[in-house]
Amino acid sequence: MKISRREMLKVSAGAGAALMLNEWPAFAQERPLIMRSIPSTGEQIPALGLGSARTLNVGPPSPMWVPLSNVVRLFHEMGGRFFDTAPSYGTSEQVAGQMVQELEIENDLFFATKISTGGGRQAGLDQQEGSLRYWGRDVIDLNQVHNLRDVDIHLRTIRQAKEEGRTRYVGVTTSFDQQYEQMEQVLRSEELDFVQVNYSLGERTAADRLIPLAQDRGIAVIINEPYNVGRLFAVTSGRELPDWAAEFECESWGQFFLKYILGHPAVTAVIPATSDPEHLVDNMGGGRGRLPDEQTRRRMEDLFDQWA
Repeated sequence: MKISRREMLKVSAGAGAALMLNEWPAFAQERPLIMRSIPSTGEQIPALGLGSARTLNVGPPSPMWVPLSNVVRLFHEMGGRFFDTAPSYGTSEQVAGQMVQELEIENDLFFATKISTGGGRQAGLDQQEGSLRYWGRDVIDLNQVHNLRDVDIHLRTIRQAKEEGRTRYVGVTTSFDQQYEQMEQVLRSEELDFVQVNYSLGERTAADRLIPLAQDRGIAVIINEPYNVGRLFAVTSGRELPDWAAEFECESWGQFFLKYILGHPAVTAVIPATSDPEHLVDNMGGGRGRLPDEQTRRRMEDLFDQWA
């Protein structure tokens, strides 16, 4: 059954009422989420995850929490598992931790967080303990050195936690092209389970060296900023999806951008963030159904580049 973006968003409109009944669009059941394997272990995770930078950085409980909690709940109910956060995202990690515990799903999710501090080893240890406390967890699924800050120090901390059974996977992240040279050195010299980089139709540099290198080294690849901080939507605003997007079951520009990324064979997961339940429903469609092949991905690049 085909459903348009308009119909999809209509189904999820008034999300508060529908979600209070634990309902979610039936069409999603017809196309399961794409699964990808973590190279270092073979464990499979859904390829469409959820980020939390900016979106969950809110103050004390307020009416704002209702749509945010609905986003988290709907993500889980639609099969999402990979949830990425960080202590440096303001209150995001703490807010998410409270929400997942209220929903009683904290142990269902693949909990990915970060150490993000230039304050030395103890500061990193404190962040690690805070992450466990906020989420009510005994084990972090993936802990990452955020933006390579004090990378040598914090990798030792995360590896020690892995040896103690308090962290399952070790990773590093960046969202900045200017760190790519350093990131390449880290990928070549360190034994890692995951790397997280910025990559999208509008920001493709990571595909030149970092993503292929990670693939060669057997490192799982997480993609952040899949919408290039909103730039992709600005470029395509007012434009119709090309007819050939239907060939890979794409029903919106958001899905177009996500499926472009997931069409790369080395990508393990992509983590779009949203505070809107309707957008969450649309995003989840980007992790289902057919994906563009390499020739189609080149066609997607050419189309975007004409307008950018």
